[in-house]
Amino acid sequence: MRLAIERKRQGEELEPTEWEAIVGAFVDGAVDDAQMAAMAMACVWRGLTTQEAAAMTRAMVESGQRLEYPGDIVVVDKHSSGGVSDIVSMIAVPIVAAAGVRVAKLSGRALGHTGGTIDKLETIPGFNVSLSMDAFVRQVERIGCAIAAQTDAFVPADKRLYRLRDRTGTVPDMGLIAASIVSKKIAGGAHAFVFDVKCGAAAFMTDPPSAIRLAEALVAISGEFGRRAHAIVSDMNEPLGRAIGTGLEVIEARDFLRAAPRDARVEALCMQICATMLDVAGTGEAQTAARVLESGAAYEKFVEMVEAQGGSRSTLEAMAPSTHREDLLAHAAGYVERIDAVALGNLARELTNHDAFGGIRVAVRTGDKIEKDASLAVAYGAHPPIKKIRAAFTIAQTPPPPRPLIYATV
Repeated sequence: MRLAIERKRQGEELEPTEWEAIVGAFVDGAVDDAQMAAMAMACVWRGLTTQEAAAMTRAMVESGQRLEYPGDIVVVDKHSSGGVSDIVSMIAVPIVAAAGVRVAKLSGRALGHTGGTIDKLETIPGFNVSLSMDAFVRQVERIGCAIAAQTDAFVPADKRLYRLRDRTGTVPDMGLIAASIVSKKIAGGAHAFVFDVKCGAAAFMTDPPSAIRLAEALVAISGEFGRRAHAIVSDMNEPLGRAIGTGLEVIEARDFLRAAPRDARVEALCMQICATMLDVAGTGEAQTAARVLESGAAYEKFVEMVEAQGGSRSTLEAMAPSTHREDLLAHAAGYVERIDAVALGNLARELTNHDAFGGIRVAVRTGDKIEKDASLAVAYGAHPPIKKIRAAFTIAQTPPPPRPLIYATV
């Protein structure tokens, strides 16, 4: 291991068999945390080639359980690199399933200021996120979609390595990030992937060039495993949706699926991602997503998924924001120059810690022209930190330059 670390530190490319041996020894305990941390730092300094990242991905996949779907069915998965008010999975999964393409989504929990799809779905009374892998596969076969939590037997090498990288400041390497993401997708058994790589102040990748490089790495490594993959680089300089908070985001996704009007920003990204998921599956047309949404079929598929996982239509439709609410008004007229999504994400988590249906609903978008005493946001939950929430909105006298929702597709 020492020689491999030294070679990587000097910029050499390690062979696939070496990565297989390193990851296997790390899982078995023959390579300790200090050695693996040194290797991770060497990767941060020198980078990983696509072949090295693919070899590491393969070794991590082989460290645990893998899912397989019988027959010739095509299964698609979708991954987001995380953001604030990112409700796309709850919307896109039932839309694509209603369009006839099976979707298998293994999701994670909240990390830092970003929300976790699993935490959100758990606010639906009775909803079971802890499906066995057999039950998960059967549900995807039977109704066309499932969203569940990853089990401990799923890519254990990645779990251990990620915790080590988080402790040692070695998270920011494109190859390591891509290997971590793709290993979970491959182990999940899907045949095609769509990656939503967030870019901006509230994302891990803060600038478009870095986000595009990550998108390219994800697609390239997926291709090494014979998987079709597309990536979309989308903006995360402000919350994607209007609602921030576990239960509030489920309510927004529910209402988006069942009726207009819909937030234009959410709709634009969701329709793009749904069309891309249909495309990588090799079936359906881009217009299909809009048709199943408008017909109500997507909402019925969402209800079917909720019921299959222990919830009910009546409890889903009864969900409502906390009765404690307070409006935040603008102290001056002008233009919304900036919305601090990181601050709002953290503040919403504080509110949801006490009330699953607490949180923040933003009333404005960056670039909006507002008058004095116009609503900036509504805070739900007891004793919201009003001053801190208001400080997340910057009002200027001139409009900020426009910013795209989608920076690139790969």
